[in-house]
Amino acid sequence: MLASMPSFQSFTDGASYTTSSFSGKTKHTPTDFEAITWEQKPIAGPEFFDRSLISRRVALLGIIVTVVFGAACIAGGAKIFLSKNAISSGVIVLSFKHQWQREGISLGLNLLVALCTEATGFVHNITLRAALASERRLKFNTNLRLISAARGFFNPNGTICNIVMALLLIISYSSSILATLAVNMESPDDTSGNPTPSSLAICVSDVPLIVLGTSLLLQAIIAIMGMWSADVLTWSSSPFDITAALVHHAQVEHVPMRCMCGVDAQEQGGPAPAPARRRQPSAWTARLGVRGVVVLLWVLVVACLGWGLVVVHLSGGDMSRAISSWSFFPGAQSYVKAYNIPLHSGFAWFYWVLYYLNTVLVQGPLTLALHCSELVSNVIRDENVWRRATGKSGARLSTNPLAVVLGSPLNVALLCAKPLLHWMLGLAINLAGTSTSSVLTAVAVSMFPIQIFNLTGALFLVALIFTIVSIVGRSGPQPAAYGHIQTLANLIDDWSPVMWWGHKFSGLPYHHAGGDNKPVVCINACQREESQYTCLSVTKQATIR
Repeated sequence: MLASMPSFQSFTDGASYTTSSFSGKTKHTPTDFEAITWEQKPIAGPEFFDRSLISRRVALLGIIVTVVFGAACIAGGAKIFLSKNAISSGVIVLSFKHQWQREGISLGLNLLVALCTEATGFVHNITLRAALASERRLKFNTNLRLISAARGFFNPNGTICNIVMALLLIISYSSSILATLAVNMESPDDTSGNPTPSSLAICVSDVPLIVLGTSLLLQAIIAIMGMWSADVLTWSSSPFDITAALVHHAQVEHVPMRCMCGVDAQEQGGPAPAPARRRQPSAWTARLGVRGVVVLLWVLVVACLGWGLVVVHLSGGDMSRAISSWSFFPGAQSYVKAYNIPLHSGFAWFYWVLYYLNTVLVQGPLTLALHCSELVSNVIRDENVWRRATGKSGARLSTNPLAVVLGSPLNVALLCAKPLLHWMLGLAINLAGTSTSSVLTAVAVSMFPIQIFNLTGALFLVALIFTIVSIVGRSGPQPAAYGHIQTLANLIDDWSPVMWWGHKFSGLPYHHAGGDNKPVVCINACQREESQYTCLSVTKQATIR
């Protein structure tokens, strides 16, 4: 079947593939990185998967950017701490006078934090997948890296490190909110005793910058530890590559006579001839974790709405007046509930702990919910990749790593939503200070109900989209896999750079469906052409040989 396999040079990454055949004679010269991280494994078939060294290089570049940005934040915080122009311990005035400039700085920080945490998260996720595979516990291509854990107390992908990574992720986004604050600069009265108009100044604090830099560096360190400790078979995010790698190294075995068994039928062991179905189960039905994520998103929407209502009640209780003052950005006329925290020398660290506790309490649920949403978007992406096998162009094993993500609208939407939603949270709750005679005297934690409702509306839209894509099933006889490793291993009997899946030949009592390196007959077309072999018949079923 693979006799017409393209030459080695035809693949996108020369170090990613080796030519081989079903004879099992595989020749591979490991790269310098593979020589360190790879262990000798049993060989069970052709080595036909993309190691995606391009993805590894992009991941390493992301780690480098994270380290550089983290070090820059620490250096900037230290410079502010040593500055003699501070209006208070660790707070300096920037040359900005407008609130929108502060929001622009906050949005930029959120974008940079999102970039760095996505880079470290990608490495952490790939190494978790490799660790679970080495323990024979990898069931799906997509796993929640902060929820799923490998064995070992000090394992970079173990429970302890996952908890630390979750806290660092929350602290990173919280620091981007606390790094800047608007300060009302009150000047002393003039020589005639008349009050001098106050002015607005945009300030930046040293503690959030140092905490942000430290949290990013720690995330990068844990990700690097995972790279060195895990035996990464492939850096590709494609479900095809990880499945082919595990089949090749005998960690997953192809089970015959299960060519029409989707992920929802995996509890039935052994051969299971099955009729083709006109519709396949949805992600909601196929995977329990998807249901949990969708429920979590709606709980977050209700909690955010309740938070806004409580703030309206505490700030006066006049809902109509609050709504009449609607604006996207908080302003002087905005409804607000604030409480002041006076500053006293010698206790600055104590107040920063209070600030972080206030922010983390509302930042934590949002951060974890958006992280869990990756499960839904990636599961849908994995299924879309698999279903291309029945299209005209087939499913390609070798794809650009950026194309995998950017080619999925749901992934792109989630990548954009993360920094925007965190930024909108910063509009809903932030710090505002008061300065007298160029000395910062108090800082207020301000909560704006209208901006909270704006955030609620955005979260409602996210929850609605993810609910729709989760509950909608797939049409056609191609079994649904949703990235399930064993299901893909059972459905694909022939691996090739470009694969098509469908009816391969007719037989008695069963037909045969599977993968091929050339277009195959669609099962629906087979039903029309050979009505006596109807795949929906109880006695005439399609199954793998």
